[in-house]
Amino acid sequence: MRRSNLPAELNRFVGRTSEQRELARLLGESRLVTVVGMGGVGKSRLALRAASAAEKRYADGAWLADFSVLRDPELVALALAEALGLTDHSLRPPEETLIDHLSERRTLLVVDGFEQLVEECAPLLRQLLERCPGLTVLAVGRRPLRVAGETVFALAPMGADDAERLFLARAAAAGAPGSDPDAPGPAFDPAAVRELCRRLDGIPLALELAAARMPLLTVEQVLHRLDDRFRLLANGARGTLPRHQTLRTAIGWSHELCTPEERLLWARLSVFAGPFDLEAVEYVCAGRELPPERVLDVLDGLLAQSLVVREVTPAGPRFRILDTVSVYGAEWLAALGDAERMRRRHRDWYMGLATWCELEWFSPRQAEVAVCVDAALPNLRAALELCLEEPDEAHLAQQLAGTLWFAWVGCGRLAEGRHWLDRALASGPVHPDHTDHTSARLKALWVLGYVAILQGDGTAGVAALHECGKRARATGNALAQAYATHRMGCLALLSDDMPRAEELIDRALVAYRELGELNSNVLMAQVELAMARGFLGDLEGAVALCVDVREICEERGERWTRAYALYVLAYAAWARGDHPEARALLTECVTINHTFHDLVGLVLAIELLALVTASEGDPSEAAVLQGAALPVWDVVGLQLFGSGHFNGPRALCAREAGELLGAERYGASVREGQGLSLDAAVDRALSVRRHPAARVSGSPAPRPFRTKAPENAEARRLPHW
Repeated sequence: MRRSNLPAELNRFVGRTSEQRELARLLGESRLVTVVGMGGVGKSRLALRAASAAEKRYADGAWLADFSVLRDPELVALALAEALGLTDHSLRPPEETLIDHLSERRTLLVVDGFEQLVEECAPLLRQLLERCPGLTVLAVGRRPLRVAGETVFALAPMGADDAERLFLARAAAAGAPGSDPDAPGPAFDPAAVRELCRRLDGIPLALELAAARMPLLTVEQVLHRLDDRFRLLANGARGTLPRHQTLRTAIGWSHELCTPEERLLWARLSVFAGPFDLEAVEYVCAGRELPPERVLDVLDGLLAQSLVVREVTPAGPRFRILDTVSVYGAEWLAALGDAERMRRRHRDWYMGLATWCELEWFSPRQAEVAVCVDAALPNLRAALELCLEEPDEAHLAQQLAGTLWFAWVGCGRLAEGRHWLDRALASGPVHPDHTDHTSARLKALWVLGYVAILQGDGTAGVAALHECGKRARATGNALAQAYATHRMGCLALLSDDMPRAEELIDRALVAYRELGELNSNVLMAQVELAMARGFLGDLEGAVALCVDVREICEERGERWTRAYALYVLAYAAWARGDHPEARALLTECVTINHTFHDLVGLVLAIELLALVTASEGDPSEAAVLQGAALPVWDVVGLQLFGSGHFNGPRALCAREAGELLGAERYGASVREGQGLSLDAAVDRALSVRRHPAARVSGSPAPRPFRTKAPENAEARRLPHW
C-alpha cells in the first residue's frame, strides 16, 4: 500500500549534517515546524530529506503537498486533499474530507511553497492540527505561518566547508575538469573555490548555477565575471538584504552568460505553471527570434546550466523551470513587453491540448489522456485563470471547463470541475448573437448539470440542465439539447424514476444517432438505459444493450464506459448463478475504475462484488467488502444515491451475510472493512476467492435491484420539459 509521495533524490545530498539533526529533533518535539529562508537557500531539499528520514515514525506515511504552482486560494484545501490521494465527489467542504481522513491517522505532511497563499494555508493547517492529533506538519516557505504552536527553523546559507563540497560535487557531476582532486590533471585552486563560495554567500542555488558553468570557465574566470556583476549592482536597489542581492546577482550573472536565444527562452518559459513537455515549449515559445527547430538545442543549453530541470512523470518526460529562476525570467518578459502575448499563446496551447484529450478519451489512448491531464493540471488552471481575467473572454473559460468534462467526471475531480464551471458560467455576459459563445455556454451548462448530479446536488443540476435545454431549443442547437435531455434522464435514474429515465435517455440516444454523435457519453447513455430497463425487470434487454456497448468499446479501445457496461453484465451473470463470470467481470471493472480514480464506478462494483462473495459462500469477506465501501460513499456523496434500486445488492448482501454470521460477527467484519484504505480495499476486492457453496445454476435468483418502493416516489418524479 502506498505510504508516501515524497520524490526520490535525483543527485547526492551534500552537507547540512547539523541542520538535519536539528530539524529531526524539532520534528520529534513539535507538531508544526516551519522551515523559513530566502529563495535558493535549500529549504525544500532539506525538508524532503528530513521527511524521508522521519517517515518510518509515521504509521500512515509522509506526504508532500507542493503549493508552489498554485495561485487560486479557493483550491488550497482541494490541492491538499489531492496530495494525500483523496477524492471527494460530495458537496462536503474539502476541509471536512481532510479531517475525516487524518483524524485517526499518524501522518507527516510536508507543505512546500505556501508563501503566496499563507492567508488560506495558515487557518487550514491550524484546523487540521487541532482536529487531527496524529498529524505533524513540516511547512516550507519564505515566511512563518504565524500559527499557535509553530516552531520556526530559520535555514541559513551553507557554511564554508559544506559550500565548497557542494560546489565541487556539482561541478564534477557537470563534467568540469579539475573538480575532482583525485583525478589526473590540474585541480581547482582551493583558495579560488573558497573565495567563490564566499562571494556567493554559501547559497546552494547560486553555487549550483556557478558549478554548471565549470565545464566552460575556470573558477578564476567565474570570480572575475562575478566581480563585474557586484560592482554593477553596488548602487542598486536600497534596502535589499545582502544575501537576496547575492542570489539575484548569481541568477543575473547566469542570465548574462546565456546566449540571446537562451535568455529569450528563459523569459518565455516563465509563463508555464508546473511541468511542461517539449511540444508545449515549441508551440508557446518559438517565433521569429527563436525558430522552432532551435528550441530543443536552446532548451538543452538551459538544462546544462541547471536553470531548467528534467523530470520523469507517468505522462513521460517533463521539464520544469526553477521557481526563483522563473520569477527572474518573468521580470525580463515583462520588460520586453511580451508577457500578455506569451500568456495567450500558453492558454491557446492548453486549450488545444484539452480539445485533443477530449477527442482521444474515446480511443485506446484513454489511460494516456488521464495521466497527460494530471501532469498538465497546473497549466490548465493557469489557462482558466487567464480566460476569467477578461469578461469578454468568459466564453473561452466556459469552453475549456466544458471540454475537460472527462477530467472532472472520469478522473475523479468533480469538486474542482464544479469550481471552474461555476466560475466560468458566472463570469461575463451572455452573447446570444455569437454562436461560438452560445455553444461554449451550453456545453458548460450540461457538464455542470452532469457534475452536480453526481455530487448529489439535484437542484443545481436541474437548474443548469433546464437553462441548457431552453437555450438549446431557442438557438436550434440539437446536440446540446440531446445532452441536456440525457443528463436529466441520468438524474431520473438516480432518483428512482425509472420510467422517466428510460423515456429521456432513449430520446437522447435517438437524437445522438440522428446527429452522428458517438463518444463515451453516448455509450454511457446506453449503459444508463440498460440500468433503467434492468430495474424495470427487462434484464435480457439490459444485457443486449451492454453487450453492444462492450463490443464498441473493444473496437475503439475505450475502457471507462466499458467498466460500467461490465457492472451491468456482472449483475446479470450473478442473477443466473454464474458467480465465476460475475467475479471476473467485476474484477476488470474494479481495476479500470481504480486506474481512472472513478470512485462512483468503483464503489458500485465493490458493492456488487460483496454480494457475489456472499453468494459464493463467504459471508465474512462479503461483510468486509461492504465495510470497505462505506468510506468511499462518504466521499462520493449520498450512499447509493439514496436510491432503492441501487441499494438492492447491498441490502440483500447485508441480509444474507447478517443471517449467516449473526449481528456481532457481521458488525466486526464491516468495521474491519471500514478501516481499510482505498488501495487496500481495492486489493482486497481483487483477491480471487472461490468457494464450493455457490448457488446451483438454474436455481431461482433473488431480485435485489428493487427492495422497496422509494418513499414519496411521486414527489421525486421530475418535471417534464
